Amino acid sequence: MSLLSRSFKVSPICVAVVSALALAPAVADETKTEAVSSTNIERISVTGRSFNDYKVGSASGAMRGDISLMDTPQSVAVIPDFITDEQLATNLSEVLVNDSSVTGGSEKWNRQVFSIRGFELSSGSGYLINGQQQWSHYVQPIETLQQVEVLKGPSSMLYGQSGPGGLINMVTKKPTYDTVFDLGFDTDEHGSTRFQLDAGGAINEAETIRYRTVLVKQDSTYWREYQDGTNQERDRWLGYLNLEFDITDDLLLSLKYDHTQDKTGIDRGGWLDSSGDLIGGEDIIWDQPWAFTDNTITNMGADITYFISDDWKIKAGYNEQQFNRQRLDSSPSLMSGSEDPFTDGYYVSPFDRYDDWQHKTGYVDFVGNFSTGGLDHQFLIGANMLDYYYGQLKDSGAKKQLVMPGQPLPKPDLDYNNDETLYESEYKHYGFYIQDLITINDEWQVLAGVRYDEQKKEGAGNNSYAVSPKFGVIYSPAANGSIYVNYSKSFTPQGIVNNDEDASNGMNLDPEYGEQYEIGTKWELFDGSLLLTGAIFDITVSNVTVQQELETPDPEGNIYMTTQEGEQRHKGFEMGAQGQVSDNWFMTGSMMYLDAEYVTSTSDKKNLDGMTPVDAPEWSANIWTRYEMTDNLALNFGAIYVGERFANTSNTVTKDGYVRFDMGAAYTMDVMGSDVSVRLNVKNLFDEEYLAGGTTTDVTVGEGRHFGLALEAKF
Repeated sequence: MSLLSRSFKVSPICVAVVSALALAPAVADETKTEAVSSTNIERISVTGRSFNDYKVGSASGAMRGDISLMDTPQSVAVIPDFITDEQLATNLSEVLVNDSSVTGGSEKWNRQVFSIRGFELSSGSGYLINGQQQWSHYVQPIETLQQVEVLKGPSSMLYGQSGPGGLINMVTKKPTYDTVFDLGFDTDEHGSTRFQLDAGGAINEAETIRYRTVLVKQDSTYWREYQDGTNQERDRWLGYLNLEFDITDDLLLSLKYDHTQDKTGIDRGGWLDSSGDLIGGEDIIWDQPWAFTDNTITNMGADITYFISDDWKIKAGYNEQQFNRQRLDSSPSLMSGSEDPFTDGYYVSPFDRYDDWQHKTGYVDFVGNFSTGGLDHQFLIGANMLDYYYGQLKDSGAKKQLVMPGQPLPKPDLDYNNDETLYESEYKHYGFYIQDLITINDEWQVLAGVRYDEQKKEGAGNNSYAVSPKFGVIYSPAANGSIYVNYSKSFTPQGIVNNDEDASNGMNLDPEYGEQYEIGTKWELFDGSLLLTGAIFDITVSNVTVQQELETPDPEGNIYMTTQEGEQRHKGFEMGAQGQVSDNWFMTGSMMYLDAEYVTSTSDKKNLDGMTPVDAPEWSANIWTRYEMTDNLALNFGAIYVGERFANTSNTVTKDGYVRFDMGAAYTMDVMGSDVSVRLNVKNLFDEEYLAGGTTTDVTVGEGRHFGLALEAKF
């Protein structure tokens, strides 16, 4: 089957399923109680926040249900959109700085890489949208999100294939009963602009049909420059629509659609020499000015919730994601043995590539509450699936040496349609799970769950199987506090090495298996308005996949080699605080200590015993605060600390630690009966020079002092 013939279209089966089952969303976040006359069932729709704007009481992804964080024997951080709106965040990286257990990696090719507790998240299995796996090989559109949940530690018991560090669950904005109409605009000193519309409400008088829509148009100009003096630019637009229908008093339907078009120039990042110093200036882009990535992403999904009784309901959902990308890349690289491209020149290896990713996901959950023998049960049994397809066309040009940086290479005459050989990869993944949270008395709760996974690929010996248990115990010495312990496992199929510059290209990789022990505590203070958390964790992973950079290219010209380096062990502790401290003062903050290393090694190329993974700092911390001077004026202050990190797997190149300070202020006024706010933010207040995530060949260079201005009107 050709790549282009598999371009996105809704299959007849999908249409039939959506039409017949009328699928609908199962989760939300603020309660609205509605008495149902025909069956006298009290339905709870969660549509906003609890307690205050800085603190959220539950994470829908942690237990696949609306269970309080205090009843969740797991470390979870929830970042509400109120905070990220204050910070003028424009991408997921700027959201996740609010949890120190998450560290950023490379940002080349208009995508973002993250690690949780030192383990890098996979694009295919590390990210969820409303509890369903999402192919996340691009910059996520955060304007559609109500909150971001960082689920720490293995979550394979509920979600199947996923990494040992945890998962990122992105919860989208839900339709509202009350009318919402917000207009927003923000800009910066580079001339970047972003226009936003967020609207919602009931369509009919009975409020049985509701909607939520988000529209975004963004044009960004970045601070780094190509060698012809132009800047990297980005052109993005986004459309999002979520419709909710009360089909009957007991049947809730939701249909969701979003479309993203995102084109940007390529900036793979800076190069570091053997001393860890940046080669050339901070603002130099080594990619050619004609290089770009053009992403087109469409999601179409539906969910259904049937309320069987006050205590029991069944939920089901389906989503089709189509992700197409054209990447015209110059692929710059240093010459072998050289650290001075100004004298020796450097290589450019152009290619034009077209990628076609298709993710089809579905789930069925049966959840309920019941009592037996004096014990209360919050019960879940369910199944989910993933159908994955990937196809690639590529046309490569001749490798050329640029003798003098500053003389851009002419745009090559390349077209991926010239490729007559289609590379394809596909698999199907199925999982079945059962979980029970048992309340013994006011002081003791026990969580037990187990999952069976099966991943099927074409070809003998390519199937993977796993059983993933999870156990937890919660002890509540007081009504506002709990202490918990948990044990969980992770299962991460690895697929095939797909990198033309990797000596292991085409090699089938074995799954990675993770195992975690965690002990933690959670306390709610000041009448529940402030949440304090702490956790100690110990994670061991076997069959670890490592891409090593070769000291010198091999005879075939490869600069990497992927191996599975035995075991990896990450130990540490973390603390967090989120909520309201006084009548006028709100804060969110966290810190993490991490001891991460490769424990054993089997590679005959390089021994990694005792080495620390890339971008796994020993210490990291963050804080963001809001102080309300008056009813109309609020001030913000924040700081981010990231400790010293290694930039290569052999630990010979180090990136210094840094502290970045941010400030902001917002003034709200009444204009003709509408709330209008003006916000000014300053990131990197003291103009700190620093290196963020990435390796010696793609490090992200931190931007200096940055000003942002935003206007928002709520009608």
